[in-house]
Amino acid sequence: MSVDFLEASVAPHFQIDGEFARAEPFGSGHINSTYLAHYRDGNGGARYVYQRINDAVFTDVPAMMQNIARVTEHVRRKLERGDPDDAHRRVLTLVPPIVRTDSGYDALRADDGSWWRAYRFIDGARTYDTLDDPQRAYRAAKTFGCFIEMLADLGGDRLHETIPAFHDTPKRYADLIAAVERDPLGRAAGVRDEIAFCERNAALANALEDLRAGGASRECVTHNDTKVNNVMMDDLTGEGLCVIDLDTVMPGLALYDFGDMVRTATMPVAEDERDLSLVEVDAAMYAAVARGFVEGAGASLGPQEREHMVTAGRVITFECGMRFLADHILGDAYFRIHRPGQNLDRARTQFALVDSLTRREEELHTSP
Repeated sequence: MSVDFLEASVAPHFQIDGEFARAEPFGSGHINSTYLAHYRDGNGGARYVYQRINDAVFTDVPAMMQNIARVTEHVRRKLERGDPDDAHRRVLTLVPPIVRTDSGYDALRADDGSWWRAYRFIDGARTYDTLDDPQRAYRAAKTFGCFIEMLADLGGDRLHETIPAFHDTPKRYADLIAAVERDPLGRAAGVRDEIAFCERNAALANALEDLRAGGASRECVTHNDTKVNNVMMDDLTGEGLCVIDLDTVMPGLALYDFGDMVRTATMPVAEDERDLSLVEVDAAMYAAVARGFVEGAGASLGPQEREHMVTAGRVITFECGMRFLADHILGDAYFRIHRPGQNLDRARTQFALVDSLTRREEELHTSP
């Protein structure tokens, strides 16, 4: 999708004052296509984020947008009761289209059938793809924990499941086995070691669902994709400001969100690192993430859940590795790649981190 299409066929249909100046690709997300647009206005200019929504992944865009609107409005109302002047930086602000869809949600169906949305850009903040500072990891984890706590009293109907069974790890394991059996591109033969790793760890896939079934972990509204680059951090203070990428906000377990924070924040290398000898959980980062998440989530994280936080990191890391591996086998249809074999490399780093978390589980469980 070109910037020219965005300028001509998308931008004019959103309620934005000013003159469109330019736009460029923005961010590092795997799923949606994101652009940062610059506008000229009487106040020195403004910036907005446009996203083309991947409706092959999010097949019910109106339902997803309804979730996002409900969640952001709920958080905004709470923030405005405390510091209304700063609320616009601490929660995403959707920009509605001039003419809403038939369903009335804040998304645009362009002439070519593609789905688009727009947000106000949050100035003076940025995201980090990796974290090398425990204090920054603590702040990011606390921001995600606070997000869960702020949504604990969300009223109304249960949120839509934008991707059903998203963190259903037993299903992810079954999906991987199905991908191996299907093997449409003949890639399974080249990943026998990775398949064997998954088979050896198959019991791990059930760990969080067993906690749910036993009542040790209860459903709440969760982000479900708590990569560190889904928190905006203030440029001046370093504080965690705003949780972004809300496509997967839906019912889940708090341990899903903590587990994914472990997966991303304690990994000392890039997600697709090829030298697996460098993949070793950073204990200081784990301690920072655990402390931040517990403080932010408060009572939304139950005492039995706190006893299984390392397990959550192992499960979600394993789950993500299986997803990367299955996508590699099936032809890289879900996660965008920038070079051949990237999803396989991503899977291998996840599995190496699972091994590290397993070896050091007792140490991490007793870390401050």
